[in-house]
Amino acid sequence: MGQNSLGGSVYQHIAEALTKGALKPGDRLKIRDLAQQMGTSVTPVRDAVLRLVHEGALALKSPRDIRVPSLQQERYLEIRVIRLKLEGLAAEGAAMNATPTDIARLERLTEDNEQALARSEFTRATAINQVFHFELAEIAAMPILRGILQNLWLQMGPVIAAAYADGGRTMIEHHYDVIDAIRRHEPQAAKRAIREDILAGGDVILSNRILIPSGGAGPQP
Repeated sequence: MGQNSLGGSVYQHIAEALTKGALKPGDRLKIRDLAQQMGTSVTPVRDAVLRLVHEGALALKSPRDIRVPSLQQERYLEIRVIRLKLEGLAAEGAAMNATPTDIARLERLTEDNEQALARSEFTRATAINQVFHFELAEIAAMPILRGILQNLWLQMGPVIAAAYADGGRTMIEHHYDVIDAIRRHEPQAAKRAIREDILAGGDVILSNRILIPSGGAGPQP
């Protein structure tokens, strides 16, 4: 594997862990440990970490102290406003394009999420939730939109993961409304349903003191 391909693979590995909520705010990453886990040298891992720091997905407190940052509340609210617009657009497109196979996949994802929640497998449930949201952009055939969402979820994934245990079924109950609207090919109803889903999850996040208050220093690890 070439150096560029290796670097991209390492980046994708860490980015996916963030997006799917395998890492939570305050978690510490060690470059050598990551390199050992991925069977590579420290150089591509360091490059991937610095790229994620530049993108705001990781915080470099010192060369030996790399953390998943806590979000400022005002930054979270800005991301949520953007998600409401963009994921609403994805849901509209999905409602126009969805085939029976697409709908069956959304149903399976929601069933899997229910099972994960019932077993208190919150990391798995968080990952399935992310796949559901991204699947809407896939069904809508909007790869550019999906790429934008990927960048937003680098910061959202850890926050959602931190709230999932307390949120429980609140985090997915609107998925049924999304699926129903898509099945009926009603774009506006699908858009409303995904917006309600984002807002409901946001209420859990905002009520659980996961975010740093605007202007505050936040909890120190």
